[in-house]
Amino acid sequence: MTSGRLQAHNLSLRYQERTICEDLSVSIPDGSFTVVIGPNASGKSTLLKALSRLLEPSHGHVTLDGTTIGKLPAKEVARRLGLLPQSAIAPEGITAADLVARGRYPHQSFLRQWSNEDEQAVTAAMVTTGTADLGDRLVSELSGGQRQRVWIAMVLAQDTPTLLLDEPTTFLDIAHQIEMLDIVGDLNHQGRTIVAVLHDINHACRYATHLIAMKDGRIVAEGKPADIVTAQMIQDVFGLHAVIIDDPITGTPMIVPDKRKSSTKPATLPAA
Repeated sequence: MTSGRLQAHNLSLRYQERTICEDLSVSIPDGSFTVVIGPNASGKSTLLKALSRLLEPSHGHVTLDGTTIGKLPAKEVARRLGLLPQSAIAPEGITAADLVARGRYPHQSFLRQWSNEDEQAVTAAMVTTGTADLGDRLVSELSGGQRQRVWIAMVLAQDTPTLLLDEPTTFLDIAHQIEMLDIVGDLNHQGRTIVAVLHDINHACRYATHLIAMKDGRIVAEGKPADIVTAQMIQDVFGLHAVIIDDPITGTPMIVPDKRKSSTKPATLPAA
């Protein structure tokens, strides 16, 4: 396992009596854009929760900068890791600007109240995510895509060196998906470490510098997309017959699904 600031060591992850992952170890390469892919219920989001300290392992531990993450104060973790969970819920009656401002909470203290630095961080995050004109709107009144961009702005305002994003393109149309991944990619190019769960494999291959493929709570393949994405890997992980070609824009692997193979005829729908 390579060295990285954020690591998981021999994790066993459970929800009550149900085991999701067993003896799982991973190291997130510093400065990478790491994307976790896999079928539904493969443990992707569970791993992200463990890395962010939202889920305590029943065995093993997560380390951040060499220290077990559970031993660090919550505010200290929040100054180092920014998290966008899969289903974020905003407080009732809060405006978009106030929600984004909550990203600055880890930087506040009794001696350090709201500052120009905080104001600038919030403004920059909202401009970056295209939400500056939504500041006075109630979050509850926004569309799903607008809410998602406001949540990402809050994480950006937190100004952490590492961002954990669980399905950040949820609710976004294709144009806004690409726009959001471009934003996250730019943050990575500026030096931030990104860990994201994505469902779209082609997006993962295009943007990731490091790919983790999971199935049944274990890591099946890990490395650069060009090194690990093969027709056999897609078959093993997703049970999908596919052809791998070069993306005509980026040269990264592109998955082209083969048509469904079936030995039986499809059911005939009744006439209307």
